[in-house]
Amino acid sequence: MVLDFEKELQEIYQKAEQLKRLYSLGDKEREKELRKAQREFLKKSKEIYSKLDPWERVLLARHPQRPHAVDYINLIFKNFIELHGDRCFGDDKSIVAGFAYFDTFPVAVIGQEKGRTTKEKMERNFGMPHPEGYRKAIRIAKLAEKYGMPVITLIDTPGAYPGIGAEERGQSEAIAQSLYTFGYLKVPSIAVIIGEGGSGGALALGVANRVLMLENAIYSVISPEGCAAILWKDQGKVKEASKALKLTAHDLLKLGVVDVIVPEPLGSAHWDYKRSARILKYMLRKCLKELIYMSPGEVIQDRIRKFEKMGVFVEL
Repeated sequence: MVLDFEKELQEIYQKAEQLKRLYSLGDKEREKELRKAQREFLKKSKEIYSKLDPWERVLLARHPQRPHAVDYINLIFKNFIELHGDRCFGDDKSIVAGFAYFDTFPVAVIGQEKGRTTKEKMERNFGMPHPEGYRKAIRIAKLAEKYGMPVITLIDTPGAYPGIGAEERGQSEAIAQSLYTFGYLKVPSIAVIIGEGGSGGALALGVANRVLMLENAIYSVISPEGCAAILWKDQGKVKEASKALKLTAHDLLKLGVVDVIVPEPLGSAHWDYKRSARILKYMLRKCLKELIYMSPGEVIQDRIRKFEKMGVFVEL
């Protein structure tokens, strides 16, 4: 899939990839042409991605080729061991959780996963967690707390699943318990919004000492389509809704909702998974160094102060 504003860029990219293949096969005369195509791609990508409106950022956050939680786990962490089930009902595959090494340091990793193929998307419920998914995340977070391991969450969901079964099994209670658990964890926590951050389904894993957000990710209380339907009674007003919601990384940094914007290589993460993972790993390492030597009490107070500073109120 190629977005409308990326079509010209895709043509240049394909040309550069073709030249790269010829060069790797021994056609050294293609080097100058290859360098020219790569420079052209970089120039055009800067031109395109620097002028995107909020709705276009939404489209990028939902891009089907965008790196998912599983991609980042495989590229950033070592020896990841996934744990399954919530010990109450079952296993929710929309949340991937377990333990791994970050560099040489053991950590807990919890990610929302949408899936790539049609079959995977069905298995992962398109990244919309059930209550058992949040309870699994709580279980892993408490295990990490017990053994003194930092917790890293990767957020990418349109929202918690709103089905009848999910409601019957206590969806809102599971989200509330997740908010409380992550709010009062005695170990450092870092949340990273890697794609969509939809409503309470995202916030359930987003209460952390540091909240990072990829450059083209989004984070909001409702989708632009839902907002347009409520405010304008017209889903065609998604551009206006996207702007009003202040859901982009730059808007949320100004509002103090996120702490760090993680740059994406070549304008958007889907062009280069490995470079995107390297940049994110550098940012995670930097944040962990700030938090790792805090005492349990300092960790909790740091987190509380962060969220207390959000928003504006007036005393009358």
